[in-house]
Amino acid sequence: MHLSDLQMILSVVSGGVVGFTLGLIGGGGSILAVPLLLYVVGIHDAHIVIGTTALAVSVNAFMNLIPHWREGNVRWKAAVLFAIPGAIGAYVGSIFGKMVNDNAILFLFAILMIVIAVLMLRPKKQLDNEQHVLDIQAKKVIPSGFSTGAIAGFFGIGGGFLIVPGLVFSTGMGMIEAIATSLFSVGTFGLTTAVSYAFSGLVDWLIVILYIVGGLIGGFFGVKLATRLANTKRLLQIVFSTVIIVVAIYMLYKNLSFLHL
Repeated sequence: MHLSDLQMILSVVSGGVVGFTLGLIGGGGSILAVPLLLYVVGIHDAHIVIGTTALAVSVNAFMNLIPHWREGNVRWKAAVLFAIPGAIGAYVGSIFGKMVNDNAILFLFAILMIVIAVLMLRPKKQLDNEQHVLDIQAKKVIPSGFSTGAIAGFFGIGGGFLIVPGLVFSTGMGMIEAIATSLFSVGTFGLTTAVSYAFSGLVDWLIVILYIVGGLIGGFFGVKLATRLANTKRLLQIVFSTVIIVVAIYMLYKNLSFLHL
């Protein structure tokens, strides 16, 4: 696919918005990767958009995993037990995702965006300072990983908003550990989905590179600003969730034709 100079610039800017949001509020930014590529950059093939953003989000997650690994926050046994069945689920989900009509998958994606936005608006319990008993049982972790991966693969997202509570539920780990450990699964799910889409010729490699470059720059400034606005994080989440809901409503409107098929 040939990109104009403007589209290349907008790809970097869009990646920057995703990285900035992730750095600023620690989650949810990747859900904007798809609508930005669709409506800002102007890539109109929904399946290319999903395959491309899946790979960009994957690389971003693996890069963010490294500092958490150095800090000792990653629980590798749980990470691997969750990610392997999750990768299988992601591959299965991606196969079904490619079979779904463009308008249908974007309509469903918009509904998912609203669900994520509502979940982000709910106040989170402060669990970081509490004692947690880590109880990693394969019979709990594996089904949770597979089901989460299937959803992530179907929509081409990292799925961190599902993985974090999934890890907390299935292992009992604390939030900071779950967030750090989830990045391994986010990267693995995204990579699995991207490989599936790449085999079908549905990944634009140039956009992946531009998105990653933008994400690195945006993430750097997002983290910087987050440290200054630590006390207003809740307000930022409310504003961001509202933006997601508005974008989702626009996507629902644009893809209403799905209901008439």
